[in-house]
Amino acid sequence: MRFAGYAAVFDRADRGGDVVRAGAFGPVGPVPLLWQHNGAPVGVIEQAGEDMRGLRVIGRIDDARLAGLVRSGAVSGLSFGYRVKAAARGRYRELTAVDLVEVSLVAQPMQPLARVHAIA
Repeated sequence: MRFAGYAAVFDRADRGGDVVRAGAFGPVGPVPLLWQHNGAPVGVIEQAGEDMRGLRVIGRIDDARLAGLVRSGAVSGLSFGYRVKAAARGRYRELTAVDLVEVSLVAQPMQPLARVHAIA
């Protein structure tokens, strides 16, 4: 099953006090699709890149059980694993440069707006 959504949304504080700024990801290479940031990949991110809203991803879920949960709407959260390259401290930690390590389907995303928006 294929899906599209946002793994990050720019300029919005997440539950952990981080704000991702536009341009933080730079060029994005291939990354795995995980479940809850753990274990073996459950699929692949076929495309990822920044647009005006955030980090938009298109992926494929290979795990039939997880695909069913996403299809039913029981799971719709997205998140990303990263290494900080540059950040500014203020009211929030502003992530200005990160290395994207993985994208995960999650039950409760740190960024409430990071969601699957379309499935095929």
